[in-house]
Amino acid sequence: MNLASLIYSALVVLQVGLLVTGGAVRLTGSGLGCPTWPECVSGSIAPVPHQAQGTLHSWIEFGNRLLTFLLVVAIIAAVIGAIRWGRGRSDWKMIRLLALTQLAGIVAQIVLGGITVLTKLNPFSVSAHFLLSIALIPSTLSLRERIFAKARTTVLPTTKLLIQILTLLSVVVIALGTLVTGSGPHAGDIQAKRYHIDPRQISWMHADSVIALICLTIALYLVIKVSEPVQTQSFIGKKVLLFLAVCLGQGAIGYIQYFTHLPEALVAAHLLGAGLMWLTIWNVGFKANAFSRSK
Repeated sequence: MNLASLIYSALVVLQVGLLVTGGAVRLTGSGLGCPTWPECVSGSIAPVPHQAQGTLHSWIEFGNRLLTFLLVVAIIAAVIGAIRWGRGRSDWKMIRLLALTQLAGIVAQIVLGGITVLTKLNPFSVSAHFLLSIALIPSTLSLRERIFAKARTTVLPTTKLLIQILTLLSVVVIALGTLVTGSGPHAGDIQAKRYHIDPRQISWMHADSVIALICLTIALYLVIKVSEPVQTQSFIGKKVLLFLAVCLGQGAIGYIQYFTHLPEALVAAHLLGAGLMWLTIWNVGFKANAFSRSK
């Protein structure tokens, strides 16, 4: 693996990993393991012995902060790499914009993380913290794909429209998921506030949106098979099937965790699945030029 591949692959992995470690903080009740910000406790960046919040909780929360630091290092390396490997190319402006988006995004993440701690895990700031990570994943993947000039194709207008609708529906699914999380039992701390929403009702709304997403994905695959050229059927069709597999897995985990009263391990798997789902649908759209203006 060369240096560029290492940098940009690590960047994608760390962006998705931040979702999972953030979930681990919440699921273990460690959201206030470091009760101050930017320090863990007054006078110390790191946890201290015999901390009131408990050694395990404080180090889990601090571990999430350390991952953010690693992400900062990866982003700085990615920006330097973008200048080195992207300057002079026809898509240099877009590469530069995507690289700068990473910088702006991590600054916003750090600020939101501080607000989340200082507001004692207010569900609105917790949701915003998660959704910002989701929002940064597309630019991270797009930056990686552009740096390596990965193959892309142009699909027919109907296929393009369906991909765009699927992407928007994926946003709805993820947003509803944050409401489910914000009204459920895993708040990150026993004293954290929750959304005043019926957990059962919002869970079923979320489940219905996933069912719609799966049905529309099947429809997209069939449209590709009957209308697109053979080469496009193979190139984009495989990526759509991968997205479908992730959605089916997410749906299965979601139903199992609901009926087993939200065990922490399954909720963590569901968080990882949300990141992978968003990553795969954006990859479909990027490779199909579904987010580019028609010439």
